[in-house]
Amino acid sequence: MSSTPEILQSFGEPVSRAGLLIAAGTVTGIIAAPVIGFLADRYGRKRILVPCLLVFGTFGSLGGFSSSFEWLLVIRVIQGLGSAGLINLVVVLIADHWSGLERARLLGQNAAVITGVAAVFPFLGGVTTDLVGWRWNFAYYGMALLVAAVVVRFLDDPWVGRWVPVGRQFRLAIAEVATPVNAVTMALGALTFFVMFGLFLTLIPIHLDLVFDLNPTKRGLVAAIPALTSTATALTVSWFRARLSVGFLVATGLGVFGAAFVAMGLGSLWLLVVAAAVYGLAEGLMVPTLQDLVAERAPEDLRGVLMALWVGGLRIGQTTGPLFVGAAIGLWSTGTVLVLSGATTGFLAVAVAVSGVLPSGRPVGLEVPGSSAHATG
Repeated sequence: MSSTPEILQSFGEPVSRAGLLIAAGTVTGIIAAPVIGFLADRYGRKRILVPCLLVFGTFGSLGGFSSSFEWLLVIRVIQGLGSAGLINLVVVLIADHWSGLERARLLGQNAAVITGVAAVFPFLGGVTTDLVGWRWNFAYYGMALLVAAVVVRFLDDPWVGRWVPVGRQFRLAIAEVATPVNAVTMALGALTFFVMFGLFLTLIPIHLDLVFDLNPTKRGLVAAIPALTSTATALTVSWFRARLSVGFLVATGLGVFGAAFVAMGLGSLWLLVVAAAVYGLAEGLMVPTLQDLVAERAPEDLRGVLMALWVGGLRIGQTTGPLFVGAAIGLWSTGTVLVLSGATTGFLAVAVAVSGVLPSGRPVGLEVPGSSAHATG
């Protein structure tokens, strides 16, 4: 959030509480996302997606009326109940209808749309804050209500609910998650979102404010840079997936994350901008690649819950990342936190590369571009 410093200042809160502000919107998803996945497998995707959009849009908009920091946290916690189902249900709908390279391509396009919007909103949020104040930024959440209306009217969801006993559904899902590839994939998803929401979305705006004295509009411009580069690679993810292994893509992405954050912590503003752009390239490849691996390995009748468990892991990363940053900047400078975190991420990249847990060959079921992709729905 490019207006985080202004929100904290308006309520008289220290910058160390920035992580709490970000984490409040994600903490409920740790539990809610898996529950939503179970419900989507039992009752259908559309029946669960619409209420999620309504909760997200309604309580997101109410954030602008918060009379205290505590009320803003409460509103964001409830909003998180709605957002918990959005990422996984969209991915599940794609995986219900497509497979192979076509699924990877569409997941990349989905990620590109998300990051493309993310490129606009930090700048838009900064401009809005400068012109009329941070409270008006929450009005943008109301667009989710319009999306809900479109989904009700136009989304075709032929999914027939599977009335498997809850206990059996739970045991089958846990057995799938316990396999080494799935367990590592979900852990890496949590780590990726820890980095994205902790280091970049929480720490970088504060770093830009304290070290370079940038106003909200300029901070929003910097935050938009990796969203643009991430969009570019997300749109081409199927090309990479057809030629390079998941293990190579993920290990390389983590290595780029590590190097980029070290550069952001040590360098000038221009080096930070360049490093942010490079960071976005890795993000655009990693997120849809991990999503596709989970969808590829999920049995059809457990796809909703497995994707939801993956998103639950993401919420753990989204929640703990900002909280970690909030605690860390109470002890060290923002630059020191960036460098130490980047070095740690680089070490994890090496660990992933040498472990060999993730697939090391060209993914099964992905055709080389030019051949006919197939659909399952």
